[in-house]
Amino acid sequence: MSHEELVARGKYLVNYGGCNDCHTPKVMTSQGPLPDSTKLLSGHPASMTIGPIDTAVTATTWLYANMGLTAWAGPWGVSYAANITPDDQTGIGTWTEEIFFKAMREGKYFGTGRPLLPPMPWQSLAGLKDEDLRAIFAYLKSIKPINNKVPDPVPRNMVERTIKARG
Repeated sequence: MSHEELVARGKYLVNYGGCNDCHTPKVMTSQGPLPDSTKLLSGHPASMTIGPIDTAVTATTWLYANMGLTAWAGPWGVSYAANITPDDQTGIGTWTEEIFFKAMREGKYFGTGRPLLPPMPWQSLAGLKDEDLRAIFAYLKSIKPINNKVPDPVPRNMVERTIKARG
């Protein structure tokens, strides 16, 4: 398979897998929120804050998401969709194929770091064949790099502490 075919296969898998659903900020249209093509796969916007979270509700039966579907709150705390563009400073630009494979198969950021949090379906991606993961990685490395420093996840105990501090 040529590099162009690999990238095309990766684009197909990224689109089919719904990666834009969480990793691309949205613009509001008459059809509701749609992916912002100028911010393709750049993750939760660094400048976008989220409001207070009712941890009593997220601990039991509900999850919260922001309007752009790039930030999520639940029993784990708050997670933000990562920047998966090839930006060297804020995205996956410095990742190797080996790091990407390990992250997708073991559910660890940068292949060895913190857990990949919900709603990231890494457990499903872990079952992909090497050639499919390779194609996804090739596509992600081929798109426009976007400098966007996504906030770090907030563990549940820190969310509760912040809510209590606000009083």
